[in-house]
Amino acid sequence: MQRERAKDPHQWREGYTTGSCAAGAAKAACALLHGAGPQEFVEIPLPGSGRLRLPVSRQECAQDKAEVVIVKDGGDDPDVTHGLEIHAVVRLLSPCGDVHLRGGQGIGTVTKKGLAVPAGAKAINPVPQEMIRMAVREVFPQEEIEVTIEVPKGESVAARTLNPRLGIVGGISILGTTGIVRPMSEEAFKASILPELEQALAYGHRTVVLTPGHYGFQVANERLGIPVEGIVQMGNFVGFLLEEAAYRGVERVLLLGHIGKLLKVAGGIFHTHNHVADARLEILVAHAALWGIGHRRLRALADLPTVEGMARELIEEGQQGVLHSLAGRASAQARAHANSAPRTQAGFNLEVGTVFTALNGEFLGWDAAARRLVQDAGWSWPVKTE
Repeated sequence: MQRERAKDPHQWREGYTTGSCAAGAAKAACALLHGAGPQEFVEIPLPGSGRLRLPVSRQECAQDKAEVVIVKDGGDDPDVTHGLEIHAVVRLLSPCGDVHLRGGQGIGTVTKKGLAVPAGAKAINPVPQEMIRMAVREVFPQEEIEVTIEVPKGESVAARTLNPRLGIVGGISILGTTGIVRPMSEEAFKASILPELEQALAYGHRTVVLTPGHYGFQVANERLGIPVEGIVQMGNFVGFLLEEAAYRGVERVLLLGHIGKLLKVAGGIFHTHNHVADARLEILVAHAALWGIGHRRLRALADLPTVEGMARELIEEGQQGVLHSLAGRASAQARAHANSAPRTQAGFNLEVGTVFTALNGEFLGWDAAARRLVQDAGWSWPVKTE
């Protein structure tokens, strides 16, 4: 049945990530090996806090091996992995030892550096790896366990993802930072995040952090000491949130998040979804050329699969100034966008600072405005030297 568009966006059905599916299948398979009977559902811990209950699709157990299948459910806004079978094959190896995680059929192999896992490894990201281990340890606290994750149709589906471009071959990636897939329809998402912005103002924040998602939220809260009420997860809607912040009289905005998202703002892109606009590589290479980096080096940078990898190469070569300059450019573009918006009052001047981070939260590039905004607000600036 077609979803009713007038439905309250907060009531839209959430889904769960491939990482949650893998963790749930692994735990359910462990339970079978441990002697439990067939299960209709399995419950797993989520990163940070909370738990998730997942339906079990199929399960079977032999003497030394158990296999469980969970079907990926993207909720009301499914992606290309919606409906895929995520398999976990679990073996009990010995009474004491580590959890050994393998990627089997349909799990991609990383071939280039610059991603969350090293070249040559299977594309199971760090957070899902930890989720799987936590789930297994709820059944087998100390035993040596082998867990193999498989997605039989993963290789064919991977052609419709970013994996080929990133140099991940042979299948999909096992992903997820929170374990939950939340509906991302534009109007629904915009409606759901405006209360966060209004709450920040109600708590008296005149400097508000706008971040694309969970990673940036964690960095802002845990490393900079910013209260959760002052942080708004804006998704891909940078321009929308900048305009709404200016309209509501927010005085200062800190853009903080992964360089792969926020770098686009330096090029004047204010809707950062890949299907709308994706010029990250071109923006970085063009700016590096303006800084005088030679043609051969630019070509080498452009061959890297991710912007984070390119940024790390620049830092290793003593060219972090390129990233600081791009952060300043992003702030300038954001200020111009917000201050010229139709609903912004004449004479209003929103201040903006920008911080680019890596996936692990490391600061890769920032402008002077970002540091000043953080320090003026009484928060903690984590970078000791520049």
